[in-house]
Amino acid sequence: MALVTIDPNVPSSSGNKKKLSLLQIFNMSFGFLGIQFGFALQNANVSRIFQTLGAEIEEIPILWIAAPLTGLLVQPIIGYLSDRTWHSTWGRRRPFFFLGAVLSSIALFLMPNSTALWMAAIMLWVLDASINISMEPFRAFVGDKLASNQRTTGFAMQTFFIGIGAVVASLLPYFFTNVLGISNTAEDGVIPDSVKYSFYIGGVVFFLAVLWTIVSTKELPPEDLKSFEEEKEQTKGFTKGIIAIGKGIVTMPKTMLQLAIVQFFTWLAFFSMWIYTTSGVAQNAFGSTDTTTKAYQDAGDWVGVMFMVYNGVSAIAAFMLPFLAKKIGRRCTHMVALIIGGVGLISMLYIKDKNMLLLPMVGVGLAWASTLTMPYAILAGALPANKMGFYMGVFNFFVVIPQILAAAILGFFVRILFNSESIYALVVGGVSMVIAGFLNLLVKDADE
Repeated sequence: MALVTIDPNVPSSSGNKKKLSLLQIFNMSFGFLGIQFGFALQNANVSRIFQTLGAEIEEIPILWIAAPLTGLLVQPIIGYLSDRTWHSTWGRRRPFFFLGAVLSSIALFLMPNSTALWMAAIMLWVLDASINISMEPFRAFVGDKLASNQRTTGFAMQTFFIGIGAVVASLLPYFFTNVLGISNTAEDGVIPDSVKYSFYIGGVVFFLAVLWTIVSTKELPPEDLKSFEEEKEQTKGFTKGIIAIGKGIVTMPKTMLQLAIVQFFTWLAFFSMWIYTTSGVAQNAFGSTDTTTKAYQDAGDWVGVMFMVYNGVSAIAAFMLPFLAKKIGRRCTHMVALIIGGVGLISMLYIKDKNMLLLPMVGVGLAWASTLTMPYAILAGALPANKMGFYMGVFNFFVVIPQILAAAILGFFVRILFNSESIYALVVGGVSMVIAGFLNLLVKDADE
């Protein structure tokens, strides 16, 4: 991409950063509203789509493996490329925001029109890759534009929009069915209209929200254009690029490794929840495993409400966490939030009333808000400015590796050890989240 002469009066991405207003932080984070719309629709409905198209309960984790594998491949590459990009009009991260938004919106329109299981599996690959193209640079965006004392606020604002987007997106199928009277059932092998219309709205919201950030936010150019060009030249070419990526992984900061352990157990828990909440709740609280029954589809709609609750709580908690972190530190804040969330997941085994199932989602929402805020705020203070995007992408390894592990082993555990009672997968997730909470004691926060 074309490089431009740098104005010395403009603050740089690696120099002293000006304090941004709350409105500026709002604008630069607004795109996450759309990104989370896409993720929330995916997380709450893909297992339902797979089962509707004929997937057996033990096959669902393997079908879901597309999502973490895509993130493992896409995020570090996009981070590396965005670190090395500067365009006079588009900036550094915004070209990737736009490309990902276009592709994600198309995928959201196509996903619910899958007519066969293999089509839905392929569309999950496409959708997740497209969302990752937009999402990864948004993490680096905060490190680019905000000084250390504003980064927790920046990531908390992202968490707020993640919560709001997920609340609305998770509730859409329930809203279409219970308010507008659109059917949530269909003939065998056909995805209900309530799910289709939800994905269509998601495609529109995704694009418009990301476009808002692109239009309303300026990016900071590289501090030293000559050094920027020289570094690009030194790593130009596929082989040199791969070597540079490999070297960066081997030499990652110590804080990143400490957080990696926490992330591993945290995301094992969340992935278990996303895969198995629909089937677990349908069987444990609604008494059905047959996807053609109204009871099962009602359970699917209610899971959307449950996910709305945890995301709504996370949106509110996003504003509380920075204040708590100032009192007890980011590590302890994250530890407490994860332990509460883990206990919430475990408690779902004992709850048969659908309304009471909303209570554990409050704890999960607190854990979710902290997971989207505290690790990234801690990490940003430990990363070199010129590799912010790359390391944020590499950090995603410790999000997707536990998801791949969960996809590989959870089906076996549910089928063999738990007699196909998938609610026990949520118990495993809860225990994992509690372990993640206590592992925060091993993390060193450089800013503290």
